Amino acid sequence: MTINWSKEWELGIPVIDSQHKRIVDFINQIAEQGEDRDAIENVLTELKDYTSSHFAFEESLMEEAGYGFVKAHSRVHVLFIRRIDDYWKEFKNGNDISSELVKTLESWLFNHIKHDDQDYSGTVKANLNAATEKAKEKEKKKSWFGKLFG
Repeated sequence: MTINWSKEWELGIPVIDSQHKRIVDFINQIAEQGEDRDAIENVLTELKDYTSSHFAFEESLMEEAGYGFVKAHSRVHVLFIRRIDDYWKEFKNGNDISSELVKTLESWLFNHIKHDDQDYSGTVKANLNAATEKAKEKEKKKSWFGKLFG
């Protein structure tokens, strides 16, 4: 059974929404592998790397925006990574983790997006919009010489 992305999970931050969709792709890939341990290992390795970089990126956006609960949010990320590491260990010990992992990932991801990520989205969107407006104003203020040679 594959997961179809829903608009209700979107934060309105295109880069983050795109990354969340990619994580859904990983979940679907794990679900589709059946008992192909090599394929599951490859997807699980990619998922671990991708979520770590996604979390770091997300946290940097929160810090840049001055979101007050970055540390708490980061702790949730750390706990999730530990959970994935536990599944990794179970997998490496020869256990079939696929269906349980898919259920856990699906439940965690969508709960996390709807609650934890939704909490920071307004602050981050406002900061990104302000940065965009500032860049537009800066561009408008450039002289014709600066526009040609800058």
